Amino acid sequence: MIVTGSLLGYLQIFIFLVLIINALMLIFVQVYTFTNYLMTKTAIIVAGGKGERMQTSVPKQFLEIKGKPILIRTLEAFWNYDNNIQIILVLPSIQIDFWKQLCKKHAFDIEHLIVEGGATRFESVKNGLAAVVGESFVAVHDGVRPLVSNDTIKRCFDSAEKYQAVIPVVDLIDSIRETDETGNRAVDRNKYKLVQTPQVFLGSILKKAYEQEFSNFFTDDASVVEMAGTKVQLVEGNRENIKITTEIDLKIAEVLLND
Repeated sequence: MIVTGSLLGYLQIFIFLVLIINALMLIFVQVYTFTNYLMTKTAIIVAGGKGERMQTSVPKQFLEIKGKPILIRTLEAFWNYDNNIQIILVLPSIQIDFWKQLCKKHAFDIEHLIVEGGATRFESVKNGLAAVVGESFVAVHDGVRPLVSNDTIKRCFDSAEKYQAVIPVVDLIDSIRETDETGNRAVDRNKYKLVQTPQVFLGSILKKAYEQEFSNFFTDDASVVEMAGTKVQLVEGNRENIKITTEIDLKIAEVLLND
């Protein structure tokens, strides 16, 4: 086949444009990767418990496990993962002075910012987000989950760089049943997961989601983000990462720490 000069010229231009596009895409990927590497990590620790289910006057997050308050163990878990992480602790205003006294008592000196919580968890997270400066990967974590593993925290942050909205889950072990006004029925437990924290999001996505009006459907941060239109990615959690809300939970946590 004879290729005319004009056609050859167009072909050369096409090849040149393809090479330019590929080079630009490579630069974009490198810049995006470097930006993610430089992007700060933030952990918002929400602790608003009152200790009612524990039947104690001391809020559950301040109860001790093997001589150390639950909340201190929780903050340590994130600092041990990354000692450069920004930690924002959200507490009810009436508990802030008590927390500061606990920190002095236990010589706890991990740097963290204290933010006053709201009337609901939704409002408390929103208050915490207001203290996040610039773009960041933001983890929201229950203050009474001190046994979250370093691997779980790392999986959530690492996956957030790709998916921007990530939550840790574990499989159901027990059989479950669905109930309604007509009765109850067995359901396939393989279709369900138990959700944990930290739930990690690109900060701008999470802030935008929390501009919504509160809904009773919002049981965690993932439900808020999902309602705003962002798909949530699941990653493996760790079964020890229990939420300590009852006396039995406290005893289980003590046993797990002994192991």
